[in-house]
Formats: sequence, C-alpha cells, structure tokens
Amino acid sequence: MPVPFEGGCACGAIRYSCAGKPHYMGNCHCRDCQRATGTAYFPAIVVKASDFSIIIGEPSWFEKSSDSGHIMRRAFCSDCGSPVFLINGANTKGRVLYAGSLDDPSWYKPSRNIYVGSAQPWDRMDPDLPRNEGMPNWQQ
Repeated sequence: MPVPFEGGCACGAIRYSCAGKPHYMGNCHCRDCQRATGTAYFPAIVVKASDFSIIIGEPSWFEKSSDSGHIMRRAFCSDCGSPVFLINGANTKGRVLYAGSLDDPSWYKPSRNIYVGSAQPWDRMDPDLPRNEGMPNWQQ
C-alpha cells in the first residue's frame, strides 16, 4: 500500500490525499451503505482525519442517522455524483473513504464484513473473512 495515497471523484472536481496508513478496511452491508453505493456493500477504508486532506474542490453532503443513532455525513461530488468519503458521528476523528474513489484501489484488503444481517442473498462474500451481524463492539 502506498503512503501517501490519493483519490477523488469520477470527474476530478474533488481530489483528496492521505498521509497515513489506513486504520481499518472492511465491507459494510447495511442498507444505508447499499443505497449510497448502489450495490451490495460499501468497501470502506478508515483513516485518521488528521492524515486526510481535500486538495481540490468542495464536496456536497448528505446527512442521515445510522442504525445506531449517529449521524453519517456522506461527501459526494455535486458534478458527477460520485461518493468520495464519509464522516461517522460515532468517530469524528476518522474519515471513511470509498475504496472505489482511490486512484489505485487494487491495494484495498478488507479484514471483515459487517452488518451481514442486511447482506443481499445474491452477494457472494469471501468465506475467509470474519462476519458481524452489526458493528463490532470494538468499532463503536
């Protein structure tokens, strides 16, 4: 995994840089993440907020309460609609990047699947990854 690394939206109006290694990588199967990504799950990369910076553009925001009651602030490009990152109200010291927004998403290595109780039956999860019905206690 390269450090620093960069990413952004599909049209290039929003670009970000991250100066540190990810704290966590995993797939979220909750219904909110399914809707936000338009597919079976959200491949999430958690980094320290202090390592993350937007270098070009300003995202638009969509806010909604999560199942646990925390506000999820999803940042997206108002020009192309690409999801870029989110801020989870449960951990405002982190930024959660969409793996697909990375310039090189090939190094994304999920460590687990969460909210598998909401997983779609047509999604084929990696059987070698741990699964949690909801958010693991150590993440809350």
